[in-house]
Amino acid sequence: MPKISNAKVLIISTHGYEKSELEVPRDALRAKGATVHVATLDGQKIRGWEGPDWNGEAEADRKIADVNAFDYDALVIPGGQINPDLLRVEENVIALVKDFHNEGKVIAAVCHAPWVLAEAGIVKGRDMTSYGSIKTDIINAGANWVDAEAVADQGIVTSRQPGDLEAFVAKIVEEIEEGRHQRKAA
Repeated sequence: MPKISNAKVLIISTHGYEKSELEVPRDALRAKGATVHVATLDGQKIRGWEGPDWNGEAEADRKIADVNAFDYDALVIPGGQINPDLLRVEENVIALVKDFHNEGKVIAAVCHAPWVLAEAGIVKGRDMTSYGSIKTDIINAGANWVDAEAVADQGIVTSRQPGDLEAFVAKIVEEIEEGRHQRKAA
């Protein structure tokens, strides 16, 4: 079972991520000693969203197509409306999510990011949460939607919104330290 201080975490994102939903997990996990890489569609920095407009940028360490689930202990997907909607149509993103899933690695998605998990076909029968406006989408994908700050089901961590990020990060740490999770392949 890996300690968070020895863990490697991958955050995948593109333009339109909810600023706090990328920055808070990235910075909190780094502060706990984890190695955290941010991968984007083109390997370049991306623009964030906060409130009613664009705000801030996040540097990229990698290109999503060049990363491998086997090199990491966990995957984190920030929300916002734009980011997960763009990610869920990318074949290499869906393949990466399935690789993390099939290897029993932690996958964490906040706000609208559970859309990506639904597209990857890994939500059926699982307890999950999300931003309220996509509750029906998550239920229709087969999940048992729960209204809670953070929900973990066999290493799949979901959270509702920026106000829940402290609980989200705590649950990510807990699930990483539990080690690999046995799941049926996607």
